[in-house]
Amino acid sequence: MKKTIFVVDDGITNLSMVENALHEYYRVVSLTSASKMFEALEHFKADMILLDIEMPDMSGFDAIRKLKDSITHAKIPVIFLSSVSDTASEAHGIKLGAVDFVLKPFCEAVLLNRIKTHLHIDEIIRNRTEELVAQADELLLLRNGIVFTMADLVENRDKCTGGHIDRTAEYMKILLTEMTTHGLYADEMSGLDLDLVILSARLHDIGKIAISDSILNKPGKLTQEEFEIMKTHTAEGEDIIARAIDRTGNTEFLLCAKVIAAYHHERWNGMGYPYGLAGVDIPLLGRIVAVIDVYDALVSERPYKKAFTHEEALNIIEKESGQHFDPLIANIFVEICENELIKVR
Repeated sequence: MKKTIFVVDDGITNLSMVENALHEYYRVVSLTSASKMFEALEHFKADMILLDIEMPDMSGFDAIRKLKDSITHAKIPVIFLSSVSDTASEAHGIKLGAVDFVLKPFCEAVLLNRIKTHLHIDEIIRNRTEELVAQADELLLLRNGIVFTMADLVENRDKCTGGHIDRTAEYMKILLTEMTTHGLYADEMSGLDLDLVILSARLHDIGKIAISDSILNKPGKLTQEEFEIMKTHTAEGEDIIARAIDRTGNTEFLLCAKVIAAYHHERWNGMGYPYGLAGVDIPLLGRIVAVIDVYDALVSERPYKKAFTHEEALNIIEKESGQHFDPLIANIFVEICENELIKVR
């Protein structure tokens, strides 16, 4: 099937010459102005555009700017076919996104060769892009599958926290959305890929894989010695993810997971673990997950305690605001719950 080339030139003679040169090999759409080109693009797909520079309604330079600003048309290769021959204009055209510059009067063989070359390059780029997108999608599915599997392995060992990871991810999404809406910690939040953060939160308890079953699944309250061992799951989680980073590189996903695993048990007043950090010295993601993690623990039944009601859990979080929790994050979380965006299961 012939590829379609738009030829845009206000000179009828020029249009006729180009059409005669190309019609045997390509479907040619001749247009006398840039505005007519944009009208035609609403109905036809162009594989390439040959564009004059000096036109009365809109110059070629203005037209290519508009093309490159369009999500739909930005990738159409553009060759300037013009009698403007100064090097500054050629350089400007290439800077604006043209793939080539052919002077009029043109040599038919040269024009055909340039068109063939750039269409071939464009096809290679499009095919390779499709391959890379497919590979990226496959890698994304693989990464997500590994994360969910690892999180499930941890949760399946801990018989007391069924569904905790899924709820953590759900609450994380709601809390991050509301923090963004309220502009809370906007500078720090602006650099985060929220979808990656939500996914990485699933690994916040990955360090529990290093805790023995006798402690992890003890049917009663832990002794002080056992609790000290349980607390090491934060440092263990940080170390596990640090080793993954050493092997795979500092990906944003792993860096977020490492921060959350390490710091989600730190307390605003400095009485948390493993590092005893206080206030904003605790990384933001650790402060966010701290609220979510405690809320879900409160409203969940454990062998050593009954589940608190939703209202009781919120009262505890409000009471611990400024002590255990970042007060700004705790306030947003309580507001979310009062607006019934988060409800007890």
